[in-house]
Amino acid sequence: MKVSLFITCLSDAIYPAVGEAMVRILAKYGVTLQFPNVQTCCGQPAYNSGYFDEARTAARTILEAFEDSDFVVSPSGSCTYMIHHYKDLFKDDPVLADQARRLEAKTYEFTQFLVQVIGITDIGARFPHKVTYHPSCHGSRLLGVKEEPMALLAGVKDIEFVPLPFAEDCCGFGGTFAVKMADISGAMVTEKAEHVVETEAEVLVGLDMACLMNIAGQLRFQNQPVRVMHLAELLYEGVKSS
Repeated sequence: MKVSLFITCLSDAIYPAVGEAMVRILAKYGVTLQFPNVQTCCGQPAYNSGYFDEARTAARTILEAFEDSDFVVSPSGSCTYMIHHYKDLFKDDPVLADQARRLEAKTYEFTQFLVQVIGITDIGARFPHKVTYHPSCHGSRLLGVKEEPMALLAGVKDIEFVPLPFAEDCCGFGGTFAVKMADISGAMVTEKAEHVVETEAEVLVGLDMACLMNIAGQLRFQNQPVRVMHLAELLYEGVKSS
């Protein structure tokens, strides 16, 4: 099967180690990720700001990039869910709307793909640290990704998992929300960081680097020595050290 990596803007430009971890973990199970170079932004910033024509321009590029893929895997629940909006963006174009539905059906967030598609929950990782987990809004609420990351964390040897208080609360990022309503966003991420510190965890893990970047920035501002990682990075580091 042809499986393609939808890297997303943040992972591509700022957190490339996330993509590398995904590639190496899936290679362990015989899945070689393809990388269509034509891929670009999914269009979410434009879409959330009401610039639907610009969002359609980005969406057409994504549709073209992954047309021949059997599966598409992404490290971001937020960007993965953006593809679910494509059928509405192209509701007046039956051909592109149908192409959008096909892409939606074969696109998975990373933990979804590991657990649901290839049936893996224990990759043989060892991570002897105290860890807490932040469930990002798009991934957990819209995609419904809840059990998959928990199953993968449960399969990690020697990990000490601590639930995050008020875990379902938004971190305050929300893309353009953080810019348009900076004071509210700042209050939300301050509260989120305080809950992370409350767990006394060494590591905060999640599935979306936008949210993790936001929380990590606040933790640094508070001079808190909490390491922030994408779950793919934690799993890959755990495999290397096991």
